[in-house]
Amino acid sequence: MYNENIHIVNALAPDADALAGTKTSDVINMKNFGHCEFVVQKGVGTTGTSTITVLACDDATPSTTSAIAFKYRACTSGDTFTALTAATTAGFTTTAGSNQMYRIEVDANDLPDGYPFLQLKLVEVADDPVDAGVLAILTEPRYAQSINATAIV
Repeated sequence: MYNENIHIVNALAPDADALAGTKTSDVINMKNFGHCEFVVQKGVGTTGTSTITVLACDDATPSTTSAIAFKYRACTSGDTFTALTAATTAGFTTTAGSNQMYRIEVDANDLPDGYPFLQLKLVEVADDPVDAGVLAILTEPRYAQSINATAIV
């Protein structure tokens, strides 16, 4: 059954060395959604790590960004996630290892005035290829419909 209250975006396509250097996800327009959960899925990559931050963006380019605090959960084994953890604007660093997931939570109300867009930023800390990808799961739509308008710009 289709759930019109959820809109999923392939925010950073899966790649064999997806987290090399500094990567940013697509810019997500939060105008019509109340919540965004980024899901970072790591496949093979035993020693590579990245620092994850969330950027509020002033426009779709983005011309200006500002790091914001957020909450996250980590799953470094099986399908059990940690408790919701607060991250500062400095973000957090992933754990070395394969087969992991990270859920990064952002409420639209937490975006600063004049910054209606957001983006996930991943900066490589330990240089080792990591198979990974990022989904953005948008919920709490302003106008739920069977086919939601695009949220990427």
